[in-house]
Amino acid sequence: MQNPTLNIAFRETMAGGFTLGETDPKAGSQKGKMAGDILAMHAAISIQDLNRFIADPDHLGQINGTIDFAAFGENIPASAGVFNLFSPTDQPSLRLMVYEMAFTARGQDYYLAGKKEVRNDSAIELWSETTTLLTQLYQGTHKTGPVVGAGILTLGPLDLIKMVSTMHALNAASPVEEANAMTTFGRFFLGELWDSYFKKT
Repeated sequence: MQNPTLNIAFRETMAGGFTLGETDPKAGSQKGKMAGDILAMHAAISIQDLNRFIADPDHLGQINGTIDFAAFGENIPASAGVFNLFSPTDQPSLRLMVYEMAFTARGQDYYLAGKKEVRNDSAIELWSETTTLLTQLYQGTHKTGPVVGAGILTLGPLDLIKMVSTMHALNAASPVEEANAMTTFGRFFLGELWDSYFKKT
């Protein structure tokens, strides 16, 4: 019988200023903060087969969760989603971390699409880039619909620590294998930040 593959699971919550009727994330973030309009994405992410995930250029995982936004309601469940970690682009120096969720609110289908743009290798820039999600809201079930809202969701230092605390490996044969799996994924996900702030001894 083949041994089960090593899987990784964790939870991540990002929130920030968000404005309906805006298409630019930066403008939507500023207007949303001034108006007190905050959107939160609560994501549950799972990585099936850690070795395959890292070897796959698209680094595709699974995501589900809920959305909180006063204009729509709270704990709105996602019906589908996309998670890509460090997807390549046509720019060699640019990689994307993609978080997308489809949901229905008040009888209307929406598609929330966010991306983190990672360009630099320094710990200072990496911290900002891996915790800043440029987000647009599309009407409909995919990104083919019109943009009806935008903003920037962020992950603060305490939220990042909380996220790391939820990370766990599944199907590890021993505590050592689990620790090694977490270090492998942590370094891949957070790079220098993992060794600087979260490395477990």
